[in-house]
Amino acid sequence: QLQASGGGWVQAGDSLRLSCAATGRTFSNYGMGWFRQAPGKEREFVAAISGGGGSTCYADSVKGRFAISRDNAKNTAYLQMNNLKPGDTAIYRCAASGLASTSTYYQSYVYWGQGTQVTVSS
Repeated sequence: QLQASGGGWVQAGDSLRLSCAATGRTFSNYGMGWFRQAPGKEREFVAAISGGGGSTCYADSVKGRFAISRDNAKNTAYLQMNNLKPGDTAIYRCAASGLASTSTYYQSYVYWGQGTQVTVSS
């Protein structure tokens, strides 16, 4: 089970940190990812991290602004979002992959948390 939290309403340029707490399985066996979906738009990959945390990847739209991390001792993954823009407004969901490596493909993810809303005003 995955529980996402940390969303909110912020102004452009602000920061937020999303958390994704996992229960029930060996957390380090799973790559973790964040996806987002804005109203009227398709689901979009945001960031992913490998099970051990040594490998990460990002969508071009967030590269340099967002940072994904994980604390396997706490069974939690994080998404630090800096310099937020109105275009980042979306529902953000965390997911656990069936692979320990990173993946940008939503089909790789087998467990999904509920969404957390991020709203960025200009």
